Amino acid sequence: MLNFDPYNILAGFIFGTIGWGAFMYGKRLDLWQPRAIGVGLMVYPYFITNSWLLWGAGVGLLVLLYFYHRE
Repeated sequence: MLNFDPYNILAGFIFGTIGWGAFMYGKRLDLWQPRAIGVGLMVYPYFITNSWLLWGAGVGLLVLLYFYHRE
């Protein structure tokens, strides 16, 4: 069930946009880690309805992206 709380919509938009950018970055440089993290950032807001968990998972994936943006 989707949660239409404004904070969840904002989180989905922010992390989805960053995920799209990470996916394109990984595709352009042929790196699988940023591509996979980008797909994760775009998809996970559809499955998490708790606001704290949504923002926490997004920040966690962004930290993971920071460490895997280059090989």
